[in-house]
Amino acid sequence: MCRADRKGLPVKVKMRHDQHFVEELATGQEPVGRMIPLAAITPNPDQPRTAMGDLSELVQSITDKGVLEPILVRGPGEDEAAPRGVEYLIVSGERRFQAARKVGLSDIPAIIMDVNQDEALEIALVENLQRKDLTPFEEADGFRALREIHGYTHEQVARAVGKSRTSVTEALSLLRLSGVVRGAAEALGIDSKSTLHEVARLGGTPENQIALLERVAGEGLNRGELREETRERRSGSRRRTRGGPPVFTFKDPEKTFSLSVRFRKSTVEREDLITALERFLEELKAEGRSEG
Repeated sequence: MCRADRKGLPVKVKMRHDQHFVEELATGQEPVGRMIPLAAITPNPDQPRTAMGDLSELVQSITDKGVLEPILVRGPGEDEAAPRGVEYLIVSGERRFQAARKVGLSDIPAIIMDVNQDEALEIALVENLQRKDLTPFEEADGFRALREIHGYTHEQVARAVGKSRTSVTEALSLLRLSGVVRGAAEALGIDSKSTLHEVARLGGTPENQIALLERVAGEGLNRGELREETRERRSGSRRRTRGGPPVFTFKDPEKTFSLSVRFRKSTVEREDLITALERFLEELKAEGRSEG
């Protein structure tokens, strides 16, 4: 498995290179990459980024300065069919590839990676998540894919994309919003991660969440006002033992087990409970892997 803290780009190779590096590739002096004909490369049909967006600025940049950042490619696996004449599949850098074709280049600088299909998709997903123009929901879906498909923990996701663990946990909380709530947020033009996080923390029915989104859009609630609103609505969901810290209890409907979580601090949010349970599950999984 190609996790960011174990495998991926070679240790001494960075994603971004200057023009001198590209010139070295053209002369064959750089051992980790080379100039490859565009005709010998094809996009990966399974790569996570499906929309390339507006390429006009990138096309102009390549026209003026050339391709300053090599793309990442790999050879197709034994069970992967490739068009005649194609020797490489793109791991990362399809926008540069497409823009180079629009400019009319014949070759492009590339780093050839020795990875299989799953590892390539993982690298592409991590690179895609490092973009600045992701919507909160795109980011949350990407984090979920790293966790569920590639087995990342919250800590590993955070390291891979250069974010804090708290930021990753908050982003994943948006997955609790139903499709209809996500659609309402997009229709209302609400793309603030902090706003959507507060709505997710509210819980309740989709109707209540959509009503709150409509208030945000119509009344322009700021972050403090929204936080106070959700705090008041959630106040009834917290439980405390008399004279002691909060305790959350779950009883299995089939009566096979019960689970209690006791906190040491006096005030506990719903997100605190979710984070605690996620950490507990990660510890159990880690113990299982070590025993295996």
